[in-house]
Amino acid sequence: MTIRHHRAVGALAAASALALTLTACGSGSDGGAAAEAMSPEDISAALEEGGDLLVWAWEPTLDKVVEDFEAEYPNVDVELANVGTGNDHYVALQNAISAGSGVPDVTQMEYYALPQFSIGESLADLAPFGASELDSTYSPGPWGAVTEDDAVYGLPMDSGPMALFYNAKTFEKAGVDVPATWEEFVTAAEKLHASDPNTYITADNGDAGFATSMIWQAGGHPFEVDGTDVTVNLADDGSTKFTEMWQQMLDDDLVATVPAWTDEWFQGLGNGEIAALVTGAWMPANLESGAAPASGDWRVAPMPQWTAGAKETAENGGSALSVTEASEQKALAYGFLEYANAGDGVATRLEGGNFPATLADLTDEAFLAEESEYFGGQKINEVLSESATSVVTGWQYLPYQVYANSVFPDTVGQSYTGSTPLADGLAAWQQSIVGYGNEQGFTVGE
Repeated sequence: MTIRHHRAVGALAAASALALTLTACGSGSDGGAAAEAMSPEDISAALEEGGDLLVWAWEPTLDKVVEDFEAEYPNVDVELANVGTGNDHYVALQNAISAGSGVPDVTQMEYYALPQFSIGESLADLAPFGASELDSTYSPGPWGAVTEDDAVYGLPMDSGPMALFYNAKTFEKAGVDVPATWEEFVTAAEKLHASDPNTYITADNGDAGFATSMIWQAGGHPFEVDGTDVTVNLADDGSTKFTEMWQQMLDDDLVATVPAWTDEWFQGLGNGEIAALVTGAWMPANLESGAAPASGDWRVAPMPQWTAGAKETAENGGSALSVTEASEQKALAYGFLEYANAGDGVATRLEGGNFPATLADLTDEAFLAEESEYFGGQKINEVLSESATSVVTGWQYLPYQVYANSVFPDTVGQSYTGSTPLADGLAAWQQSIVGYGNEQGFTVGE
């Protein structure tokens, strides 16, 4: 799959979207009393009767899913629209919700953005449709991201368990062993850079998704959310572990501060000057398409650990499909979700390059045995699947994470220019997060 973590278009747009989300509480159509429990027979009947569905999503593998779905259910007409990725998508969605027209029946939701819309009652609770019974279908990280208490606000479409993607050719040339711990990662970074001043172990110019995932793996819980009550502590143990280690990397010029997804970034990945990435399981397809010259050179290893011998990972990226509260076709929309994310559509998306969130596929022998030509014939799914089952539980995103991520470059991002320590950058980010949340009607403490 190709999921690109674009930065938000700006804090103003994100702030506007959030303000509208909070004022939208209770404004959606009841869509036929979605709170009433519906049996599988009811869902089947809705699919047979048919109707029109509007789906907003950018995931390219859904094109084939929609085609197959319409062939199986000829009375259903699905309009699949890409209104933008990342923040562009969320602003367009919130604008439609605020206007009360043009709201899609189904929307793609990145895990970090989902709470912003569920707390505003813009997403339908899918538990009455039987979604709760799918809890054992998905790996812990994605399932935890779409559930809140007894409510289910989406069905996971993919996942992003983290791993170490590294250029074996570059590592071997510099005589560097694959790091199993973060302490070894720093040592490897020093050796790589000493062997060639143009070579860096990784690149990072201030990415909120990477930073929060690192804090997550370190056992941090910087965001505690209970309804509209929020606690923010970006100086907790997990945050401190990350800042102390990453500050050393920045101080010693061991990180290439090259913006991700740029031509320069892909060139560095292709020629070995950016020798590794610690990122989500969706990365292989991006390397194959964007760093083709390095085909055969790359490998995948477990994510480095904070404690030797541990097996703890975090999620980075991934998204779900959700049914909007405004939809008047909730049963039909849920039928599409089940098909796409728990039924035949899963295999279709895997064939298109998705990394699964479904446990059956993560443990499937054929899936695990697949050899990747790009990764030198390695069975990379073995590593990635183990990571998916080792995600640290209990992580929470802010109910306005879209906004928080949009101001990350203006706060923590300054630490990558050397103008302020990383810990101070996180403190500034926390101040911004707390102030904004209180302005928007949340009760935010530190």
